Amino acid sequence: MAFDFDLFVIGAGSGGVRAARFAASFGARVAVAESRYLGGTCVNVGCVPKKLLVYGAHYSEDFEQAHGFGWAAGKPTFDWATLIANKNREIDRLNGIYRNLLVNSGVTLLEGHARIVDPQRVEINGKTYSAAHILVATGGWPQVPEIPGKEHAITSNEAFFLKELPRRVLVVGGGYIAVEFASIFNGMGAQTIQSYRGPLFLRGFDQGVREHLRDELVKKGIDLRFNTEVVRIDKQADGSLAATLKDGSVIETDCVFYATGRRPMLDNLGLENTAVKLRADGFIDVNDEYQTAEPSILAIGDVIGRVPLTPVALAEGMAVARRLFRPAEYRKVDYKLIPTAVFSLPNIGTVGMTTDEARDAGYELRLFESRFRPMKLTLTESQERTLMKVIVDAQTDRVLGVHMVGPDAGEIVQGLAVALKAGATKAVFDDTIGIHPTAAEEFVTMRTPVAQ
Repeated sequence: MAFDFDLFVIGAGSGGVRAARFAASFGARVAVAESRYLGGTCVNVGCVPKKLLVYGAHYSEDFEQAHGFGWAAGKPTFDWATLIANKNREIDRLNGIYRNLLVNSGVTLLEGHARIVDPQRVEINGKTYSAAHILVATGGWPQVPEIPGKEHAITSNEAFFLKELPRRVLVVGGGYIAVEFASIFNGMGAQTIQSYRGPLFLRGFDQGVREHLRDELVKKGIDLRFNTEVVRIDKQADGSLAATLKDGSVIETDCVFYATGRRPMLDNLGLENTAVKLRADGFIDVNDEYQTAEPSILAIGDVIGRVPLTPVALAEGMAVARRLFRPAEYRKVDYKLIPTAVFSLPNIGTVGMTTDEARDAGYELRLFESRFRPMKLTLTESQERTLMKVIVDAQTDRVLGVHMVGPDAGEIVQGLAVALKAGATKAVFDDTIGIHPTAAEEFVTMRTPVAQ
């Protein structure tokens, strides 16, 4: 059977664009359909604009700390509208880059909502296209619990386009996005409360990291409220909001920001016209090669619910392109030792096992830990402290995990991730000469294990 395309990708986010570009470079006829914005969540309402806002939020501390180094100036003022306008301009530039990447790669770009008609046909803008393979890469979407007044809450989708900075903000949630936006709003000058239904945020991260960040955020003035749950939101006569908690108490605020998870974006996708199966949690079920129960349909990225990180979607997209059109170069994605960062203030950087994971796996451990005040802050009144932690298998000396809370944690841990991927031992860390004076050198100078 002759098809219009060898590969039809639904979703021009990170994973979809990577799969499309490289499939086309391998000689395949490729189309990409996108209904919202090129670059997907990461570029438009995710990683990129969030990091820009984090940079903006950190300037409040930079201005304050400059006094200790002899700088004197008038009290700085902040204009939210300027930041958002500049952010929008940068995102528009990146959208153009993504468009050019696709078009220059020979990919056919179709803008509109694509719907699967049957296992090898897709309809978009009233026209139907056939394809040997269909790749679903539509990403995720924020979800807000079904509570009275949920329509008064915003998510990360709307936060990037607020007309003005709220004076008071309630952030609900305990994951990456919640912690990061609590830091953003607080750094910009908003009175910030973060509410989480569990005993401590960032479930899945090392316990020491979670506790250290908690203490640092409290120092910075964020009101952390654990074991709390919002049950309703009411709009007041003056336009403010009243969030009622499960215990009956009420938080008065100007903005309720929800970051309580994301669902796979499968709305009106037409999966019911295929044999594609969903897991119990709603994500698309795929095998190790990202193939669904419908052999011609594949899925990658946030819709499969494995590791919802942009670099992982990129790797999955590359794997699909290679397996289908350059099989000699195909290799499976390795989901072990994936480094990640949380761009809270201070940042978190982490790779490998947590202490609890390593113990549960049966390892006998040696733990190395350092807590210190960064050199940059020694001439200031800031009491922020950095945490660095190395987890070592006592039997083989192999480093199982590296964790950091502090400035530029993501930048530092990215390099250490290469070492862990290569199987570095603690002896290799110890034999590595540090760069002095840096915070990073602490990772190669810790010699004495801490008590467990």
